[in-house]
Amino acid sequence: MNELAVVAFGYLAGSIPFAFLLARRRGVDLRHAGSGNVGAANVLRTSGVPDAMIAFVLDAAKGAVAVLVAQRLSAEPATPVAGGLASIIGHIYPVWLGFRGGKGVATAGGVFVVLVPAAVGIAAAVFALAIWVTRYISVGSMAAAVTLAVTTAAMDVAAAVTVGTAIAAVIIIHRHRGNLGRLIAGTERRVGQRL
Repeated sequence: MNELAVVAFGYLAGSIPFAFLLARRRGVDLRHAGSGNVGAANVLRTSGVPDAMIAFVLDAAKGAVAVLVAQRLSAEPATPVAGGLASIIGHIYPVWLGFRGGKGVATAGGVFVVLVPAAVGIAAAVFALAIWVTRYISVGSMAAAVTLAVTTAAMDVAAAVTVGTAIAAVIIIHRHRGNLGRLIAGTERRVGQRL
């Protein structure tokens, strides 16, 4: 029963569309502006750096909260992972926005900074370096997701956490399939490029 409650709470927490709400304060509907993605990267494109930073932090916080609540309800290592993955799914497919949300990067960061902080630190460094070198947020996001999974696999952590990072990486890369197509076509927007 606790497991069901954890997953339900994780999904509902993850589905709170902070990016959408922040952009709407400025009269912007993220679903119809910029990339059409309801996440911090699109807030950056449409509403500026301060709002994007707030959106990123809040999206990470909801992932972290989902894990922390799960840890309070169950001693099983798989339960917080399940709650965390549910929050990522909630962010990507929020019931409040017709199941059209973001790509799960910030929320995944919040989930795994609680479960495996050292690996998240390495992934964050790769994220920043990849964006600095390529000027593509999507490249940084995918590189960070893969780095997180690979780094966690090399660490002495619970198997559920290793599996969780692998699942999150697959989800995030799948959500970036459109970006991959644009990168191949040479039409992906770089950081700072005008809409």
